[in-house]
Order: sequence, then C-alpha cells, then structure tokens
Amino acid sequence: MSQRRQLPMPRPRELLTNSSHFFAFGFGSGFAPKAPGTVGTLVAIPVYWLIADWSLPLYALWLVVTFALGVYWCERSSKALGLHDHPGIVWDEMVGYWLTMLLAPPGWQWMLAGFVLFRLFDIAKPWPVSLADRKIHGGLGIMIDDILAAVYAWLAMQLLAYFFVG
Repeated sequence: MSQRRQLPMPRPRELLTNSSHFFAFGFGSGFAPKAPGTVGTLVAIPVYWLIADWSLPLYALWLVVTFALGVYWCERSSKALGLHDHPGIVWDEMVGYWLTMLLAPPGWQWMLAGFVLFRLFDIAKPWPVSLADRKIHGGLGIMIDDILAAVYAWLAMQLLAYFFVG
C-alpha cells in the first residue's frame, strides 16, 4: 500500500458538506492519486480564464480574498485531518497560479508558461520558499510557501513578457 493511501483523507461526501475540505482540496482535485498539486494547478487554469480580463484592482482583490480564505480553509482542513499540509490540500497551488498570472499577456501559451513556471518554482522551493515551508505552520504556512514560489514565477513571467511581447 502506498504512503498516499495511508494518509487521512476526507470522504468524498465530506467534500460536499464541509466547505473547508471542498476548497482546500481544490474542488476535489486534491483527491488525484498522483501529483495532486499539479492537478490542483491545472484546475486553477479555467478559473483564471474566467477572471483574466478583470481590472487590476479587482484581480488584486481576488488574490487577497482567495489567499485569506485559503489560510482559513487550509487550516481547518488540515486540523480536521490531523496532518499539516496534507498533499491533497491544493488551494495554495491554485492561488499561487493565479498570482503567477497577474498581468500576464493573453493567450494559451502564456497560461501554459505560467503553469510550467509556477510548478517549477513550487517543486524546487528556492530560498526563502524552502525556509517558509519548514518554519511557518498552520494555514498561513500552507499558503505562504506557494505564494513565495508564485512571486518567483511571476517575476519570470514578467521577464518573458518583457522580452517576447514588449
């Protein structure tokens, strides 16, 4: 039996009756048997597609609200499961992707580039992402390392856009 199968998981019914699990597990994408963080990031793409044309203030508000709610939902879900930063908790990846895409040029190529860059930095965890991952706990700890990884990915996206678009 794999280690993933031994982890405490919310029952599928709980996903529909517990809003913290529903959102923390990325609308169910965190149940993916392999690479749930990658699957959660993929689920963030259609949401991004829906909000990509929002004004900068509205998009920034979206990021602040989804981050704050993520701290709350991820904290509650991880406490209910008795495991800090459960691999199935993927809301942090979703918000990280949306941050990566802030001010990105339009087009599927840029959505793909944002996906690749965010996953790269989220998996590699360069300093201070790795430090935050180890030292900050609770819902804030679950969210902040992905936000820091997204800052790296956002900077890379902006550099790419500068050289290839502008």
